[in-house]
Formats: sequence, C-alpha cells, structure tokens
Amino acid sequence: MKSTNSGLGMRVRQVGLVCGVLLGGATVFVTSAMAQAGPVPVAVVREKAAGSFYELDGVIQPVKQSTIAAQAAGRIASFTVKAGDKVRAGQVLAVIDDREVAAGVQKSQAQISQADAEMRNARASLERTRDLQGKGFVSKAALDTAEMQYKGATAVREQAAASALQSSISQSFTRVTAPYDGWVLQTHAEAGDLAVPGKPLVTVFAPLPLRAVVQVPASRAQAVRAASQTQVQADSVTEPARWITPINRAAVPSADPVSQTTEWRLDLSDKDSADLLPGQQVRIRFSQSQAASSTQKLLIPQSAVVRRGELTAVYVAVNGAFSLRAVRLGANLGADGIEVMAGIASGETIALDPIRAGFAKATPALPAGK
Repeated sequence: MKSTNSGLGMRVRQVGLVCGVLLGGATVFVTSAMAQAGPVPVAVVREKAAGSFYELDGVIQPVKQSTIAAQAAGRIASFTVKAGDKVRAGQVLAVIDDREVAAGVQKSQAQISQADAEMRNARASLERTRDLQGKGFVSKAALDTAEMQYKGATAVREQAAASALQSSISQSFTRVTAPYDGWVLQTHAEAGDLAVPGKPLVTVFAPLPLRAVVQVPASRAQAVRAASQTQVQADSVTEPARWITPINRAAVPSADPVSQTTEWRLDLSDKDSADLLPGQQVRIRFSQSQAASSTQKLLIPQSAVVRRGELTAVYVAVNGAFSLRAVRLGANLGADGIEVMAGIASGETIALDPIRAGFAKATPALPAGK
C-alpha cells in the first residue's frame, strides 16, 4: 500500500509540473502579446481621387463551338464519341443507318450504265446517218433526227450522273464528322434514336482561342464604351486569381429586349487562356484612369480590413481605444486601396494593424504628421 501511494504521488507531481510549464508558457505569450499591443499605427480616412471602376460577372466561351446536326434521316447506328473526348478534324462522330441511301446509290449507278448504253447506241446511229446522208441515201431531216436523239441520250447520261452524285452526297451525310480539331462538349442523342435532318447530335468546341463574354446593362453602356482599360479576373487550374488584359473587345450591335443588356466579347490570347475552361465564371472590370475621372472615393488600405467569415470590418479609434465596426466594401483598386461604401466616414481614424488592435489594452498611436 505504501508503494502504491508513493507512485500516485509521483504522478501527481509530474502532472503539476506539466501544468505549471503550460501556464508559464501561456503567461509569457499573453505578456508578449500585451507588450506588442501598445500604440497601434493608425490612419485618418480621407476621400481621394481615384479612377472609376465598374465590375460585372462574365463567363468564358470558346470562339469556335459548333452543334452538329443530322443531315440525313435514319436510325442512329452508333456513336463513336462521348462528352470529354478529344477529336480530330474529319473524325467520324456518329453513324446513321445508310441501307436506304446505299440502295439509292446502287440505283443511280444502274441508271448511269443504262444511259451509257443508250448514248453509245445514239452515237453509232448518228455516225451511220451522217455517212449515208453524205452519200445521198438519206435526207437532211433524218440526220437532224439522229443528232437530236444523240443529244437526248447525252442529257439522260448527265442527269443519271447528277443523280448518282446526289446519292453519294446523301450517303456521306450518314457519317457525322468533326469540322475541326477540338473536344466533345455534349452528345444530344443515343444509338438507336431516330435522326432527322436538323436534329442536334453532338456539340464540339476548339479549346483555343477563348473569349470572355459579359452582359452589360443599358444604363452602363456609355461608361463601358468610355473605359480606358478592360481586365478579366480568372482562377486558372494552376494559378491563383490573376488579371488578364484582353487582346480585343467588341460589342454585339443589338440589345436583349427582355433584360435590356448588350453582349460584350473580350478576346483572350492563347497564352493567357491556356488554363481556362469554357463555362468558367470570371470577373470583368471596366475602368477609367484617374486623370479621366474626377470621382472622389473613400479608400482604406487592404491591410486594415478584418475578414471573419462573411463579415468585413475595421478597428476604429474611439476615445483612446479601438472598436470593431462592420463595413461594406466596394471595388478593390489594388495599390490605391479598397473602396468603402458604408460603415465609416471621412475623418475617422482606423487601425492599420488589426491584429494588434484587437487586444484589450491596444491604444491608437498618433496619425502620421501629428
């Protein structure tokens, strides 16, 4: 019993020692944090002249995208591709049952053979009649008749050849092929379905080039046209969000009668869009330079913003201490700062280091220049 009590006492002392070390470490951390809290650098919020920005959501689209429809009627015998497959120009995508068309091709070939025989017979008759007419055995009228019969046989031969060509083209329509190198975006039918002319079968697109498409409200049309710079913000597969400058921009010369928007197409270079995907959502910014815009905006440094989930806030200096206040932010203007739409007013003082401003004993330092 004595040995047991001794072991228990030793474990209690060990636990106490560990707790003491942890508490000591925590005390050192708190003391260090409080020591760092002290005067926190601050800045007075002022309105500044800044360029005018307008942002909209857009989407990436392939410049070359085609929905290939059937040109012949018949049962779909097979599909050789599926969504996501890479295809080459001329590759067969689907096959339509061509037995009926093949019968038409065979019939046309038979008509050509018959027309050839009739034309050879008419030519031989014309040559005999021409020879006899030269010797005076037949009249000029008989020669004219033989010539007309030969011309009629030639016309029938040409008509049979045209019919054969038409049948051959119709047979080629039973092989649905890719118009260019690209990828299959979607198939619209299955093997066994009935194909009729005009029925969509496959949608394919070329991976490059790509463009960003945005719908601009009519109320913003003038501002967008006057923009000195247009940028596209996109998240690629291999890189974080970045701003891309389009190589060309153009507006479709029509407006949607329901939404009252105009479509703008921003062409992207192959280098900038190599990692983008069709259908990907992007952010598009139309901006005017500071010299062209006299807009005064309330701007704060990006480092002063506190983000906690969906909340955006800043620490405002009030009576020698800091108070956390929610703000509504506008456009991110890069080096100029972030626009504040609501929450603080011009002339108020905010903390430039929100981490230190969050401690209980943090105090605002004097703003620069005071």
